[in-house]
Amino acid sequence: MCLAIPGKVTAITTDADNPFRSGKVSFGGILREVNLSMVPEAGVGDYVLVHVGAAISMVDEEEAKITFEYLKQLGELDELEPEAGP
Repeated sequence: MCLAIPGKVTAITTDADNPFRSGKVSFGGILREVNLSMVPEAGVGDYVLVHVGAAISMVDEEEAKITFEYLKQLGELDELEPEAGP
């Protein structure tokens, strides 16, 4: 099943004027690089819905936390694991 997962933007990793913006997004403490092009208004501390590596919309913090907990309870986040470090 394809789902959009809520996460918190922790860093913007490209210039603000770059049309292909990207940033680090935290999913319950697991960081991933995410394309932010479709949510140009997103900044550090904002919550976004991420689908297939791209943020597709912004959500408020409460909605993001509730959705994340539901997905965790359903076991839909089992594939979301920390990236291997060096």
